[in-house]
Amino acid sequence: MMITPVYRSRDIERKPEYLQPEKCVPPPSRSSLGTMWFIRDGCGIACAVVTWMLVFYADFVVLLVMLVPSRDYVYSVINGTLFNTLAFLALASHFRAMLTDPGAVPKGNATKEFIESLQLKPGQVVYKCPKCCSIKPDRAHHCSVCKRCIRKMDHHCPWVNNCVGENNQKYFVLFTMYIALISLHALIMVGFHFLYCFEEDWTKCSSFSPPTTVILLILLCFEALLFLIFTSVMFGTQVHSICTDETGIERLKNQKPTWEKISGWEGMKVAFGGAFSLGWFSPFSNLDCKNPPSPEAAAAAPASAIMSQEEIEQFLAQDVAVQVLRE
Repeated sequence: MMITPVYRSRDIERKPEYLQPEKCVPPPSRSSLGTMWFIRDGCGIACAVVTWMLVFYADFVVLLVMLVPSRDYVYSVINGTLFNTLAFLALASHFRAMLTDPGAVPKGNATKEFIESLQLKPGQVVYKCPKCCSIKPDRAHHCSVCKRCIRKMDHHCPWVNNCVGENNQKYFVLFTMYIALISLHALIMVGFHFLYCFEEDWTKCSSFSPPTTVILLILLCFEALLFLIFTSVMFGTQVHSICTDETGIERLKNQKPTWEKISGWEGMKVAFGGAFSLGWFSPFSNLDCKNPPSPEAAAAAPASAIMSQEEIEQFLAQDVAVQVLRE
């Protein structure tokens, strides 16, 4: 039996302290793990705050500049209710996407005891991430911002201050969809308001002065147009990734699929947590049918072959991965 290192350039960590086996400590027990997931990244937190502020700004202009001064009560109530409902769902989706564990692999599980429990098959390849010292499941990638390996990581989005992965892709898709919808709705209302103000006296179509009203509407128009384009593209990209069962990283690296693809409508059902229902559009529904695999099952399937103690020690000294071979 021999061990052959398998190198992948995206996993190589240049800093030697990450390659020391003694740095790998067992992950904390499930009972000691908190339920809150939050990434302490300054740039991501700033982007998330800006996102909420932009939505509040749009709501301020829609309500106080366009709808409240309107003489058409029914028009104001219908559009105000619709816009605020969509805005609430957008912010709730953003909140869930930001605070949901995207599918993080337990840190520090590349220990001797853990590898012994894997019972690796002959010829099976397992990968050790030298950055977070974990055994990487198939299709997992290391995020330098989250400092964790994420299952089915699509990308790290600073706007939600989190990775988009296996467990929170639904909420990210809903966030982009609802932001696109409120942007489109705001653009339509701005267009109608400009027409209304041109026909009427500008002093009667807004609670603010005409110059202030024009500036506020132009800023809202620019914001809505920008985010309509951006979120529509992101929404289409995410739906395409789900339907083709290929993440953004896998598509970018042109990786050949080594997994059994679940594409099309079946992929949508897996990503959104079951058969089509109104729960698909709710950021408050959980993905109950999705049971994340245990660390043991995620890293390797059980088999009769077991690595010896000497082989395990050699594995822990490797930079990235080993392949178990039997003659």
